[in-house]
Amino acid sequence: MATEHCKMEVSGIPVEVVRKDIKNLHLGVYPPDGHVRVAAPQRLDDEAVRLAVISKLAWIRTRQKAFQAQVRQSQRELITGESHYYEGRRFRLDVIEHNAPPAVRLRNNQFMELSVRPGSTWAKRNEVLERWYRERLREQIPSLLTKWEPRIGETVAEVRIKKMKTLWGSCNPSARRIWLNLELAKKPPLCLEFILVHEMVHFLERLHNARFQELMDTVMPLWRSHRDELNRAPLAHEDWTY
Repeated sequence: MATEHCKMEVSGIPVEVVRKDIKNLHLGVYPPDGHVRVAAPQRLDDEAVRLAVISKLAWIRTRQKAFQAQVRQSQRELITGESHYYEGRRFRLDVIEHNAPPAVRLRNNQFMELSVRPGSTWAKRNEVLERWYRERLREQIPSLLTKWEPRIGETVAEVRIKKMKTLWGSCNPSARRIWLNLELAKKPPLCLEFILVHEMVHFLERLHNARFQELMDTVMPLWRSHRDELNRAPLAHEDWTY
């Protein structure tokens, strides 16, 4: 069956409902403003979905308040003096214009030096910075796979990195492929490790159910603290969750 989308309001809260060919209902609350989304089996009618949302109202409102209180960065202009993050640490951007190939380097553990050609546009500066973030993130993946594949008992055929607005990571268990959000390069290293493990465990259990949580507890007992650290990290102008 085709996926169906609709909207409803429950106790004053807008809810996006997506009906899919799945067995169980899944409810999520997403940043930046606590958007509520329900993935529901085709067999459930609107009243059943409404009752499921009502049963989780207290949890939904708690999550929405947490997102509203979270630190957010304004839109980055990519000019000298801005704050930019790498591996959870804040750096002061220093833009240097000169006739040489564009590059990014960290200086004195305080500055992120962005070298670009004179007159470079915002788009070009952003391209250079994103390429650097992508390369740094890519460098961390092999050692993490070496560490976690034997622990989880699953192998990963491919890891891809891309910009995602609503997810920290996703996976295709059949193809044994994982996608990681480029923004993870800006977060503490344990956040990247947590998301990678999270997606690998989905190879064993596709749903966020009790079995999934039991598997996470077994392979990564402190996963909830890593998740909370990720949620505490400053959000970019465009926001993500997992």
